[in-house]
Amino acid sequence: MISLQLPLRDEDILSLRAGDSVLLTGHLYTARDAAHKRLVELADFGKPLPFDIKNETIYYVGPAPAPPGHAVGSAGPTTSYRMDAHTPKLLELGLKGMIGKGKRSDKVIEAIKKHSAVYFGATGGAAALISKSIISSEIVAYPDLGAEAIRRFTVKNFPVIVLIDCHGNNQYDIGKEQYSVI
Repeated sequence: MISLQLPLRDEDILSLRAGDSVLLTGHLYTARDAAHKRLVELADFGKPLPFDIKNETIYYVGPAPAPPGHAVGSAGPTTSYRMDAHTPKLLELGLKGMIGKGKRSDKVIEAIKKHSAVYFGATGGAAALISKSIISSEIVAYPDLGAEAIRRFTVKNFPVIVLIDCHGNNQYDIGKEQYSVI
């Protein structure tokens, strides 16, 4: 298990390989489809984003309301391909990490390689367990989006797996090759 401090550093990203198990500690941001669209629109018009995206990690999640004594409710990953249309632009702006579930488009994989970024997977179906790693949550932008507002999470030992490393190695392809019957 690899422990990393957020925000990510280039040397950390370069050392990661598809399939690595990682525990993230620090802060990250949340954003889903509608928030991604708004971020890219701001960038396209030369306007500042509501947070400095350079070296940051975005978790594709819309957390459930927090029960008493908790920072958030269940907080499982959303299917990542829904952000694929906007991801290359955000990587160009300095985004270094993404957390979600599912495959990414070839265009996103090329942008991950070009901008030395990493795509992590969080375990779908483990939303209540994942939420225990989230220490605090504050809305940063777009409160009108409800659960899909951009939030800043502080996390401790947030469990993820490297699905696509900065070299383009893809755990979905590697796993399929390792376990296919010839």
